[in-house]
Amino acid sequence: MLDPISEMLTRIRNAQMAGHSEVVLASSKIKKAIASVLLKSGFVEGVEEAKAEKFAMLKINLKYINKEGFGDVVPAIRSIKRVSKEGQRIYVNRENIRSVKNGMGIAILSTSQGVVTGEEARKNGVGGELICEVW
Repeated sequence: MLDPISEMLTRIRNAQMAGHSEVVLASSKIKKAIASVLLKSGFVEGVEEAKAEKFAMLKINLKYINKEGFGDVVPAIRSIKRVSKEGQRIYVNRENIRSVKNGMGIAILSTSQGVVTGEEARKNGVGGELICEVW
C-alpha cells in the first residue's frame, strides 16, 4: 500500500473484525500521534512502542465492549474511515470542522499544533488536514 495511514486504519479495522486483541505495525511519528488520539478518546486500550530487529514497531491494544443482554462483544470502533487521501487532500478551517455522528465519534486532524481531535481543534481555533473519522 502506498499510504501508510490508510494501511494503519485498514489493519485496525480488519483486526477488530477478526476479533484480535492487538495490532502490530511499523511505527512513525504520525501513526503514533493518531494512536495516542485514539487512546485519549477511549477507542483503544493501550499503545506502546516496541523495538524490532531493525526498526520500531507500534503495538495497539484493541478495545471491545460487552453489550448488556446481547451476550456478544462488539468492537469499540464501529467504523474508521480515511477522509484525506494522498490523491486528494481535504483541509478544513475551524468553522468547517463538523461533529461526527452527532458527537458520538471523533474527527482526527493534523494541525499546526499537532494531531488532535476535531473538538480540540475547534477549541484551539485552528484548522488543518482532516485525516480520518472514527465512531
